[in-house]
Amino acid sequence: MLVLPETFYFEGSAVRWGRLGAGPPLVLIHGTPFSSQVWRRILPHLKGTRSVYFYDLLGYGLSEQKDGQDVSLGVQNRLLTALCNEWGLDRPDVVAHDFGGATALRAYFLNGLRFGSLTIFNAVALAPWGSPFVQHVRQHQAAFAGMPGYMHRALLAAYLQTAAHTMLSDETIEIYSRPWVGAVGQPAFYRQIAQMDQAHTDEVERQYCQLDCPVHVLWGDEDTWIPSEKGDALAALISDKSCTPIKGAGHLVQEDRPEAIVAAILSQIGTNNPS
Repeated sequence: MLVLPETFYFEGSAVRWGRLGAGPPLVLIHGTPFSSQVWRRILPHLKGTRSVYFYDLLGYGLSEQKDGQDVSLGVQNRLLTALCNEWGLDRPDVVAHDFGGATALRAYFLNGLRFGSLTIFNAVALAPWGSPFVQHVRQHQAAFAGMPGYMHRALLAAYLQTAAHTMLSDETIEIYSRPWVGAVGQPAFYRQIAQMDQAHTDEVERQYCQLDCPVHVLWGDEDTWIPSEKGDALAALISDKSCTPIKGAGHLVQEDRPEAIVAAILSQIGTNNPS
């Protein structure tokens, strides 16, 4: 398990973060409904040559969860920009997954944040997105938030499994479920789903163009959340390279094929080594 010992206060909410290793900066951005724990099998391979920064998105993981909180994509890019300023980072290499992809792209195009390189995979970036489950929760948030805990745990475990192509272990399900259970976590889980709004990607999608840094788009070819065709389309817009398919991986590539993500990151930062 990764430890996030540091706290950054952003617009009245506590955001937890950590840093490991030494060298040029590398920032890892997770997606939904996950946390920085998605990097626990990947980060050990990176910290030997990089200062790796990782954090839990606002309202996710160990970061603060509270009623009335804005945890949408509309706020996460501003948080990323504020964190990079707090850390004193100039053009860090960035790795982004799922909502982390939208967060990185929104920060680039809306906030002027610049990267040394971007490795982005299975990203929420192009319309349409949002599963039937997401749409149903958005219409009935209060009913889901108030269901008995045992029902919520079963639903959550089943939902998490759909992100992976391979069977997730009980330990892995527990790691990803832990922030989303109990009197605070359960309503927080449905809060972040209720705030999923395609308008936040529509806002920036029209600005997509090739970034001023190396960009590598990858996609799990068994992703049932966001089809691989979205990866091909995204790569055509923001990169000078085509999308790389990851065989035998679903949406949660960090669990299905962590070695593929490690290899892609090392290849990318190896070609963009400031030293």
